[in-house]
Amino acid sequence: MTGQTEVDIPETGAIFTFGRSSFADNMPSKFWLKNDHPVHISCGGEHTAVITENGRVLMFGGNTWGQLGLGFKPATRKPASVKALKSEVMKLVACGRDHTIVCTWQGGVYGAGSNQEGQLGLGHNNSNTASFHLLRPFCDHSPIRLLSAGCNTSAALTEDGRLFMWGDNSVGQIGLGDEGLAAEPREVNVGEAVIWVSCGYHHSAFVTVDGGLYTFGESANGRLGLQVEQLADHRVPQRVRGILGRVIQVSCGGEHTAVLTEENVYTFGRGQYGQLGQGTFLFEVDLPKPLEHFPNCSIRHIACGENHTALITHTGLLYTFGDGRHGKLGLAEENFTNQFSPTLCTRFLKYNVQSVSCGHNHMLVLAAPRPPESQGVVPEKDITISDDFLESSYTETLLLDTLTDPTTLLPLSAFAESSVELFGEMFQNLPRLTSGFLNSSWKKSRNVLTPKTLPQDITTPSSSPRPLSDITLSPPFSLGSLSKPSRSPAQSSKPSSPHSQSSNQNKSSRSTSSKSKSKEFHSSLLSPKSMTKRNSDILVSTKIASAKKALNNKMSYPPKEQYTTTHLRERERLVSSQTGILNLILTVPSCSQC
Repeated sequence: MTGQTEVDIPETGAIFTFGRSSFADNMPSKFWLKNDHPVHISCGGEHTAVITENGRVLMFGGNTWGQLGLGFKPATRKPASVKALKSEVMKLVACGRDHTIVCTWQGGVYGAGSNQEGQLGLGHNNSNTASFHLLRPFCDHSPIRLLSAGCNTSAALTEDGRLFMWGDNSVGQIGLGDEGLAAEPREVNVGEAVIWVSCGYHHSAFVTVDGGLYTFGESANGRLGLQVEQLADHRVPQRVRGILGRVIQVSCGGEHTAVLTEENVYTFGRGQYGQLGQGTFLFEVDLPKPLEHFPNCSIRHIACGENHTALITHTGLLYTFGDGRHGKLGLAEENFTNQFSPTLCTRFLKYNVQSVSCGHNHMLVLAAPRPPESQGVVPEKDITISDDFLESSYTETLLLDTLTDPTTLLPLSAFAESSVELFGEMFQNLPRLTSGFLNSSWKKSRNVLTPKTLPQDITTPSSSPRPLSDITLSPPFSLGSLSKPSRSPAQSSKPSSPHSQSSNQNKSSRSTSSKSKSKEFHSSLLSPKSMTKRNSDILVSTKIASAKKALNNKMSYPPKEQYTTTHLRERERLVSSQTGILNLILTVPSCSQC
């Protein structure tokens, strides 16, 4: 392995790691090999395997069950070659949650790690193994085309289209009906040739030569994509309906499934973390649903982790979505949030992504530098509105004071990295979330009070702590005119005793004082200071309208003749989201000391 500077990455490519890795938790890293380069990668529960061009097997990560095949030793932080397999030339590898299976170019299959459910295929399920053991021949020396491993299951697909599976079958996840487990590889009778297979945590799927998709195993959360009448037979493979076009690939995650056809990507199952890529409020999909994010973009590879998904386009771009904890989606270093729609990994714009594998809490990407003439060039059909754009629009809306000349849109994380003081000051200036802040009955700012809402026993407006003497009165009111009590004609003509005169004078004085206070308050609303405050509200509204117009003008869209339904829906959603943000700012109550 060599250094970590970007300029040193060889043309043959490097492996990039994200998430909870053995190198640095939550921090992306990369490595490559001298005089050799990786050609196949696989992520398991907490471990990773790499096959090189020279046929070596490199293992690293967790080793609780001996899944690295390096003996019972603690987790290995750096890729280590498996000495027991040095005499063999390795072809493929698949990592399950706690076990690993590999195969050679001669057709031999080896397994290491947990064997509690017979997932190593050694003929028993009574012990684990910390070294790779050879399975008995089971495919009549037919070359192995593909390997897959799930929670406690394993699968091997031969070049002639035969499918073998073994391990746990408690919910029918290896397609053997009512059998509990299979400690040795068993052929699954499909009736036609199989071209792809994938094992999830408790369900599996395969693709036949005619483009049909079959699923079986645990049916909760809609992960099988079957109709209601099909769920009773979930322990045997059944064809999934409702998918248009020929299916090319399938990938099973923890509780969801992704399907690649010649023209689109379908997802179904559990979507709580966004792993379906179908939007924010779609937590479960029972039937196959196409992704609207790629109407004109060709996808060539899909991969599912426990709660996240990755896609590679034909142009070598990488999109990820789902559970963002530990940074396993490969986005910005500080972006650990869930992504509910496919998000472009911009760090790979200068690379051609060749392969991707998703595990429990980590992801591996195999990528090589793009040729100099095509570096940084993104095909127009791959450019879509992402969450970064929405985040940057929200950032500019908050920074209204600097929006007279809008600059390049940047996400909030960019402001945090470039200027910590600016980022902190921006949020310190926002109003506090006091009690009733989100009350929907507030239709306008509470700074502007009306006589109807004014209490009768106050001297100054509740929004101003200044004393009465500081309020400037404006005509036609004056302190002199307000000091003379007024009496009605009836009161002036009616005779009264000295006692009653004293009582009436006290009542008149109190009445005059109350009227004087009321007139003083009403005059304060007409004073120059109060008018200045109300005029400033109008100026702010004008400025917000200008900001909104600038944001709308700044949106980049394809020419109108290239508009699609997705573009129109996205534009309408953006405008409505910006309008909601601006209206929220208009209704925010100002500080009582402003």
